[in-house]
Amino acid sequence: MDYRKLGESDLTVSVITFGAWAAGGWMWGGTERQEAVDAIRASYDLGVTSIDTAPIYGQGTSEEIVGEAIKDFPRDKVQILTKYGMRWDLTKGELAFKSKNNAGKDIDVHRYAGKESIIYECEQSLKRLGTDYIDLYQIHWPDKTTPISESMEAVQRLIEQGKVRYAGVCNYNADQMREAEQTLTLVSNQVPYSMVRREIEQDVVPYCLEHNKAILAYSPLERGLLTGKIKPGHIFAEGDHRAAYRYFKEENIVRTNAILDKIKPLADDKGVTLSQLVLRWTIERPGITIALVGARNAEQAIQNAEAIRVHLSPDELEFITSQLDELVLVG
Repeated sequence: MDYRKLGESDLTVSVITFGAWAAGGWMWGGTERQEAVDAIRASYDLGVTSIDTAPIYGQGTSEEIVGEAIKDFPRDKVQILTKYGMRWDLTKGELAFKSKNNAGKDIDVHRYAGKESIIYECEQSLKRLGTDYIDLYQIHWPDKTTPISESMEAVQRLIEQGKVRYAGVCNYNADQMREAEQTLTLVSNQVPYSMVRREIEQDVVPYCLEHNKAILAYSPLERGLLTGKIKPGHIFAEGDHRAAYRYFKEENIVRTNAILDKIKPLADDKGVTLSQLVLRWTIERPGITIALVGARNAEQAIQNAEAIRVHLSPDELEFITSQLDELVLVG
């Protein structure tokens, strides 16, 4: 495994980081806890020492699974990345969307990052994770109802108390990052980035390169679309959010697969999977520090971790990118 530092911090994380959203089951059609635990442990055995989770993932389930999976690991050998600012258990802030929990009960999810809420969320996360500190604490989404300075002041307090090591943000644009840094030092921004979703190249990437901030790319496989296994007419399990996700529209599946068919021979020549080729391309992109990749079981986790073994020459990287530049999606 390869490792990279986040910004100017001394926090080193694995280039392939375990993304634990799907492990929580919520919006993914449920979860099998033991399989999720096994997936995290299998990743760790291959050098994936960093795990990204959040309270909202399964309304605590994902953090509990992470805590169970790492309980026997040396704490200083694993990096826990979690988040705050999405509440399903109170009605403050901005209503983000309506959903159902893993039991099928209706819940309202709010974006709220008030000071007292962040302090509370941190305590709850520490309990679920079974640890006394969080390596990277990230606001999950911008909260229009709370000043950025108030949210950042709360995290600064947690850093001073030793409950958090470093502060990051998620889904922030460059202006929001700039404003946040008037209060505390950010080391990273976690944003969506994949072969079919490259908008951050216009705004976030240049800012982060200029100011030495890490970019944590989430959904690099675009929630399974870039595995090449999703075909037109695919039926998702009940509760799987991808059924209504724009990238899984029939026409977008067709157009994406046409591009994947063009680069698959390169993967075949190297004896690797299409997913592994996609991940390697992602972590070689300018400004991208790490790729957050989810897995539902040990087999998927091992395949993700082994993407680090793929080597792509400059010409091969350029060939892949040139194919992607021709892709236009609908909607």
